[in-house]
Amino acid sequence: MGKARLEAFSDGVLAIIITIMVLELRVPHGTDARALLPVLPAFLSYVLSFVYVAIYWNNHHHFLHAARRVDGRVLWANLHLLFWVSLFPFATAWMGENHYAAVPVALYGAVLLMAALAWVPFQHALIRANGGDESELALAIGRRDWKGWLSPALYLSAIPLAFVRPWIAGLLYVTVALIWLVPDRRVETRLQSNEHRA
Repeated sequence: MGKARLEAFSDGVLAIIITIMVLELRVPHGTDARALLPVLPAFLSYVLSFVYVAIYWNNHHHFLHAARRVDGRVLWANLHLLFWVSLFPFATAWMGENHYAAVPVALYGAVLLMAALAWVPFQHALIRANGGDESELALAIGRRDWKGWLSPALYLSAIPLAFVRPWIAGLLYVTVALIWLVPDRRVETRLQSNEHRA
């Protein structure tokens, strides 16, 4: 089965998610800089979620670029991942509109956690469909996926902390985003080295 439709569909869903998030931003009432203050929490929530969607899009692109084929398991795992990412606009809007109250901040973390956990079966299904442990994708990822393990651990820490100090939970969400903003070049490097050898 070809991967073009999966890529096109996923790109479309992620583009719609970003569009929904930006449409949630309300135009301030007033014409001076102080009018922006009430919408600042919603804007900062949008920026964080935009970064998360960009990270998922970037990693999704690299993994599918490394894959030669997809199967039914990959399609369902991809839909499972997109389901959780599609909840970003709701969680983002609720957190921003309520100025980072405990329950919305905890829910935001729960959605981030579920999206991170949904990445695992997507990754495994893609590896399995492309030759298993000896596939280029599996060899590129290797056994040391510390970002993949650290992210859920930080989300799990942040969710209960949201009920103690929501800003600490928010700081942990930002930390995970910053960790992933540093490009993971394993897949790209492996593919480039293969192209040079070909």
